[in-house]
Amino acid sequence: MAEPKRVILRDGTVRYRTVVDAGRDENGKRIQITITRDRKKEVEAERDRILHQRSAGTFIAPNKITLGEWLEQWLEYKRRDVEETTIRTYRLALVHVHDRIGHIRLQELTEDHIQDCIDAIVASGRRMGGAPGSRLAVSTVEGILTRLKEALSRAVVRKLIAVSPAAHVRVALADKKTDKRERERPKPWTVAEVQTFIRGIEQDRLYAPLLLSLMGLRPAEVCGQRWPDVDLEQGILSITMTRTMIGNVKVLEKDTKTAAGERSLPLPNGPWEALRRFRAIQAREKLAAGEAYTDSGYVVVNELGVPLNTRQLRDYAYRLMRRLGLRQVRLYDARHSVLKALAVSGVPDVILAAWAGHTNAAFTKRKYVSIEAEDMRGAAAALDVFHGAERQALM
Repeated sequence: MAEPKRVILRDGTVRYRTVVDAGRDENGKRIQITITRDRKKEVEAERDRILHQRSAGTFIAPNKITLGEWLEQWLEYKRRDVEETTIRTYRLALVHVHDRIGHIRLQELTEDHIQDCIDAIVASGRRMGGAPGSRLAVSTVEGILTRLKEALSRAVVRKLIAVSPAAHVRVALADKKTDKRERERPKPWTVAEVQTFIRGIEQDRLYAPLLLSLMGLRPAEVCGQRWPDVDLEQGILSITMTRTMIGNVKVLEKDTKTAAGERSLPLPNGPWEALRRFRAIQAREKLAAGEAYTDSGYVVVNELGVPLNTRQLRDYAYRLMRRLGLRQVRLYDARHSVLKALAVSGVPDVILAAWAGHTNAAFTKRKYVSIEAEDMRGAAAALDVFHGAERQALM
């Protein structure tokens, strides 16, 4: 092991220096670290520390990579595991982090940097296209923090940093309470509103596809449904692919969001009969259009057989809602209404999750089943019996 060399600087200052071989980086290139200190013992102590950590597998080589640069590398790594639409969602979420602390070197990043960043996003972060003065929902900020924690945990695995400075960062409880108190959250349709919508669109050409949304299917699953996956004899709907959109502009055809999303559902009588009629309507349209017809195989198509995308189906549904004088809700929110109705009706949790295309029943109930006062009328009636109010009212 080479001894530290005595070095005399131009101003006459005496210092000590040595070079330590710290192994190789991920590309196989040798890592050599130059140590310069005022005293020989200080150089030796630092050299021994590096060699000891290298031997123990805990050594973190100095690097100049910034947080923003690492987040870009992490997003490329995540392409192995998630869909392109998800990557786009992650990238848009992390824009706020890029703008505020992306310039800071990864190895200089502290918990305070990240906590201040999260607090600032809660206070002033605005969704792209949002109204001036509007703020991101706390749930959205928590999603941003989740992605950041995941990226920094990966940096620890790659030995770019020793520990994640985001490990104990969280959204303040006071901010959560303020958000809950001030943010107006659109409520899914009630049972009465769902039934009004169904009655009002019964003669509409797209009655059957819209009923699929009221079965709890995601809009991308409805638009991705193909006739070969619809068994009109047995009344079974197989969900195997989706047609989603990137940036509300480009259509992306792909398999289901998750493995659990690929599932088969028994058709209720209403959607079953509506799909039979819709199949017959399309057969007549194809005959009338002749060579102008596009035989795509998709269920949700226009009169010439051209598949509709999720934006077109959504806008179509909105027009119907306005015509019927109903509250305008997203088709995706109809999923909440359906899953809540199934849960309140006593459908077992395992069936509820499978119907939704989830693997975790607790997630399904937490995410989609919110109980309102009106849903608890049965409990109030039970208490009337308990209190004797029912007997008294009859006396």
